[in-house]
Amino acid sequence: MLDAARSQDWDTVVHHEGVCAVLIEQLRSQARRLELDAQERAEKSRIMLRILCNDAKVRDLTEPWLAYCDARFNTQSTLLH
Repeated sequence: MLDAARSQDWDTVVHHEGVCAVLIEQLRSQARRLELDAQERAEKSRIMLRILCNDAKVRDLTEPWLAYCDARFNTQSTLLH
């Protein structure tokens, strides 16, 4: 999905987004039934962090105005204190 966003292939981004939503729901369902050992939990955390990082990068590419707003609000909040 990140590669598609970088190349501005928005149809592919939307497709992958739908696939991810289905997979995430399947993982949630399984997580309620299965208990992971320590190594599996560590691997799950590593994967989740990578997904979140990639998601943030996709969001930056698809909605660059969010970065502008974030920078603007962070600047204003420091001026108020």
